[in-house]
Amino acid sequence: MAKTKFTKQQYLKWYEDMLLMRKFEERAGQLYGMQKIKGFCHLYIGQEALVAGAMTVLKPEDNMITAYRDHAHALGKGTSARAVMAELYAKSTGCSKGKGGSMHMFDSKNRFFGGHGIVGGQIPLGAGIAFAEQYLGTKSVTLCYMGDGATRQGALHETFNMAMTWQIPVIFIIENNNYAMGTSVERTSNVTDLYKLGLSYDMPSEPVDGMSVEAVHEAIEKAVEHVRAGKGPYLLEMNTYRYKGHSMSDPAKYRTKEEVEAYKAKDPIEMVLKTIQEKKYASDQELETIHNKVKDIVEDSVKFAEESPYPDPSELFVDVYVQADYPYIVE
Repeated sequence: MAKTKFTKQQYLKWYEDMLLMRKFEERAGQLYGMQKIKGFCHLYIGQEALVAGAMTVLKPEDNMITAYRDHAHALGKGTSARAVMAELYAKSTGCSKGKGGSMHMFDSKNRFFGGHGIVGGQIPLGAGIAFAEQYLGTKSVTLCYMGDGATRQGALHETFNMAMTWQIPVIFIIENNNYAMGTSVERTSNVTDLYKLGLSYDMPSEPVDGMSVEAVHEAIEKAVEHVRAGKGPYLLEMNTYRYKGHSMSDPAKYRTKEEVEAYKAKDPIEMVLKTIQEKKYASDQELETIHNKVKDIVEDSVKFAEESPYPDPSELFVDVYVQADYPYIVE
């Protein structure tokens, strides 16, 4: 497949989308330090290309599911910054009604299915969502993101086996940021090229430079074409890096400053900005306009969250059980 030629509009969209993810996460980190946001909080700073590059391939009816580092995924899939920030604040206007918090974002309208706190728990769920699409005869694909630590869960192997056996339309994406909490990939397995985990199931599997939004887009485009054609699952190992600790409580002393700086030197946002400037896709004034737009969106989300109410105590008993409807059962 020939490599995609990216347009000016494509680069400007990537820049704005990734900048929103970055600035939103930076603000969330500040608010956590101010105790406005409580509980667990895992930031996506440094990994933005993994979502931005995918979203310029997906259709609105395609599905996405991920682990607990999920704010950027929700934003990328179309959830408003207001709804994401309000959820971080545990407010009733949040995308999960204030009941999920940082780790459990959910937006079924935009086909975003979490946000899951159990390591690897989203892997079989992602395959299940994709199986439903197959059963209903749609052409929708499902992107199932996971961290490198989740690849050590037995559920991954059970899911890979079933997905290949049934040719389920799912793309598994390993966000390999080198550390499962504070433990490096090298200390957890003899297999450090994680894409190779799919090969024993004859699943098409490839490594991807996750610091390059162009490389992510091209890899997702190729995988989506394969899956949408009914050829079964695909596995992509996105090699990326998180600049912050595993969570807000992690000082990240297990890695060197030199290692962090080496990855920051190829920051995906800066790389896209460099291309925009070199190709003269936007003037300094136009870039400033994008910056101000993003800043306004983030600050508006904070104001919205601050002014929103907490859930009523009666909500404690709502959504525990849900009456399911089965319109697709044939009598």
